[in-house]
Amino acid sequence: MRVVFMGTPDFAAESLAALSRAGFEIAGVFTQPDRPKGRGMKLAACETKKLALELGYPVYQPESLKTGEAAELLRSLAPELLCVVAYGKLLPDEILAIPKYGAVNVHGSLLPRYRGASPIQWSVLNGDEYAGVTTMYLAHDMDAGDIIYQSAVPVGEYETAGELFDRLAGLGGELLVKTVSAIEAGAAPRRPQNHAEATYVGQLDKSLCPIDWTGSPREIIKHVCGLNPWPVATMELAGETLKVFAARYTDTVTDKAPGRVVSAGKDGLEIACGGGKTVLITELQAPGRKRMSAAAYLVGHPVSVE
Repeated sequence: MRVVFMGTPDFAAESLAALSRAGFEIAGVFTQPDRPKGRGMKLAACETKKLALELGYPVYQPESLKTGEAAELLRSLAPELLCVVAYGKLLPDEILAIPKYGAVNVHGSLLPRYRGASPIQWSVLNGDEYAGVTTMYLAHDMDAGDIIYQSAVPVGEYETAGELFDRLAGLGGELLVKTVSAIEAGAAPRRPQNHAEATYVGQLDKSLCPIDWTGSPREIIKHVCGLNPWPVATMELAGETLKVFAARYTDTVTDKAPGRVVSAGKDGLEIACGGGKTVLITELQAPGRKRMSAAAYLVGHPVSVE
């Protein structure tokens, strides 16, 4: 099976690595153009490009797929199948029509739930019991193609979006290999999505960061986990905005108003929340400081409990 791979971030690189290990013929790798990154804003290659070059695959980075040049380039590579994983560009119908077997995609959710961007983070933010990956045939509409395979995993109660992302990236690579093998053998299943059950999610941004202390302990903990490693939950304390990286449940019952400090010590920073409950902040970061345990922060920043 002659494949052209299209992907950009580390989630996609896992799938490219899996296809390579499985021995499929990879005619070329398409990624997003290099973008400025870091304090110096120097152009930096994405993870998929770095891996492709290590593996010796030719890399192509067109600014657009909507030009005749992009289509001609793809035709010259003569792919039988396109494998698309977090590429970051919509594929025009002209592109989808080039390979004999069309195009398949790895998506980080159990479709039709969570079409769109950041599905893994939203699985954690919404407190889902299970998350997963789906392989599907690409269609004109975003994330609406027929499902090939799905694989689900339980979400840990304190699992961060970053940790789940890493797990699903590996799972996505395994499922893509299974998918390409099935297509090659003429045995790939095809199941239309129930579009009436579709839900949509968008990109995360920093407007989501502030913790709403009126929420339940689980809502707050899932908020913290879902925004880790980016953009990271925040709280206000003593006139500073602190980033919150980890929190835990407690058995405390309180009559303090949500957002008030209940205790501060060697276990961390305990804050009142909705329903007369509390959560324990265990890891945070103050402005201009390194990420640290809440207990370590409190050694140099005593907090009064009223």
